[in-house]
Amino acid sequence: MLQLLESPLIYLTGLFVLGITAQWLAWRLKLPAILLLLMFGFLANLVVDPTVIIDDKLLFPIVSLSVAIILFDGGLSLRLAELKNTSKALTRLVTVGCLITWILGTLFAKLIFDSWWVCALAGAIYTVTGPTVIGPLLRHVRPNATVTSVAKWEGIVIDPIGALLAVLVSTAIASSSVTEATFDIIVSLGAAIAISTVIGFITAYIMIVMIRKHLIPDYLQSPLMLMSVLASYTLSNVMLAESGLATVTVLGILMANQRSVPIGHLIEFKENLGVLLISVLFILLASRYPFMELLDLGWPAVLFLVLMIGIVRPLAVMISTSGTTLKWKERIFLSVLAPRGIVAAAVSSVFALELSHLAHVEHTPEATAMLADLSKLVPLTFVVIVGTVAFYGLTAGPLARYLGLSERSPQGILIAGADHVARAIGGAVNKEGFRVLLVDTNHENIKEARMLGLPAVNASILSEYAREELNLGGIGRFLALTPNDQVNMLAALEFHEIFERADLFQLKPNVSEKHRQALSHQSKRARYVFSGGTTYRTISDLITEGSVVKSTKLTSEFPYSAFVKKYGAQAVPLFVISESRKLEILTDEDRSEPQAGETLIALVPDLTYAKVAEKLTTSTESNGDSESSNSPS
Repeated sequence: MLQLLESPLIYLTGLFVLGITAQWLAWRLKLPAILLLLMFGFLANLVVDPTVIIDDKLLFPIVSLSVAIILFDGGLSLRLAELKNTSKALTRLVTVGCLITWILGTLFAKLIFDSWWVCALAGAIYTVTGPTVIGPLLRHVRPNATVTSVAKWEGIVIDPIGALLAVLVSTAIASSSVTEATFDIIVSLGAAIAISTVIGFITAYIMIVMIRKHLIPDYLQSPLMLMSVLASYTLSNVMLAESGLATVTVLGILMANQRSVPIGHLIEFKENLGVLLISVLFILLASRYPFMELLDLGWPAVLFLVLMIGIVRPLAVMISTSGTTLKWKERIFLSVLAPRGIVAAAVSSVFALELSHLAHVEHTPEATAMLADLSKLVPLTFVVIVGTVAFYGLTAGPLARYLGLSERSPQGILIAGADHVARAIGGAVNKEGFRVLLVDTNHENIKEARMLGLPAVNASILSEYAREELNLGGIGRFLALTPNDQVNMLAALEFHEIFERADLFQLKPNVSEKHRQALSHQSKRARYVFSGGTTYRTISDLITEGSVVKSTKLTSEFPYSAFVKKYGAQAVPLFVISESRKLEILTDEDRSEPQAGETLIALVPDLTYAKVAEKLTTSTESNGDSESSNSPS
């Protein structure tokens, strides 16, 4: 059985199965995925020794290339427009904050290591956080736009900086004197900046020109971009060790912020690949170290972790962000947000291996002591990863809600459209106390919405501005209500990166039921809202004819059956508000009737208007009869 599990085919298949299973379970249980990935990795170590299947010479290049793709994917998510009000805070965090983290981390690492060189290396490695843990945590917590922007940028930019810092420390370790070490550090730093900038710019320029001039067919654009990322990373690393991380980050930022060619399909491809790589890498690296090795580090490792979380991070954030535009609540939240991820694991593994070879060659007492310390570096890194992810993953959400920076389950709705249909529906939801935000290109529609007190933005829902610049605090769903079916479908596609598919809604297309059923069998990003054959035309006609969107509190004396009897078949249920104030958007999938105690928002005939109209009609008919009877024969 053991020989069967040690089969490379079965082992590699198992990595993918365990990785994606952990991701799915994390989604279902609302837990940080990295915790389950690490747990699966440590459990896998009890079954099979991965070093028998994949040796170090093959493993670390695979890990390095995977990390390069992950960082490039992170760079693609960075928009320079986000730094309009936060660039000062970000710059200080990745410079002053990084320096403070390194110095204090080096001092506290003395609890574990005897060699100051290894302490300095550990301090450098633990300056990194990473998109693999920051991104999922931000999606889970959903803090305000300012905090999200700063945390996302810091998590991605700090990775190549931390890796480069580790390179400089390892360069100093390999140097024979202080003078030589200083010279080597200056040369390495200048070379790293030059190499990453030049190669990143050249690669981005070539890709943009080739795509713009249609020199690459559509089906080859994503593979060619992947090839360019790996080639530029490897070329940079050949020229200077670990400079490739900075190169691919620069490349990602350049591609994300250019306006010459569309890259939406590239982003989606890299996101899917990134999830797969993260899932496999965490299990692969964790399975190489028995969990007992982590416990062997004892209380000094626990104390080091507590100091990194409780002293190092808060001091680094508070000092580096003083005098910036960040509010004190935002600074507090950032002080408890620094989980370590795959980059820390990969960098520590690579440097521990490289410096171990160096120590083996030298055969000096100092080298022997360093070798003993290096054997603790990777286990300590996993202690830091597990501890920081568990702590920040469990505390970030409650703290953000306590500080008023996020909501547990955002109930607000982003609405595409601001015409009479969107205003009527959005106004009713807004009146019930839920945040709505209307987006439309029509100036008159926006003006009318604002006159009704509805938040509205004059922009195209398909624009990059709508995806990147809108303040979505308190908003958890997207609802496309424009009269254009194509716009509704495209908007749902655009916002699938921000909202889960379960939270994407659009009106049914204005087509036949047969055609609509055919469309429903195709891959679509949004759920069709409201009941039956309700389309934009249906709702628009009903409103034009005098129907209104109205909230009705259902009680035991006035249940849903009484509501149906009162308003008849013309009533269109839209939303249900539970007793716990949870807003539910109704779809064809919802078969249960609203219950007593819930509030139903529905499009219903205006009975007052109908009665007045009926009286006017009756009066007119009576007058006509009177005139007829009084007319001369």
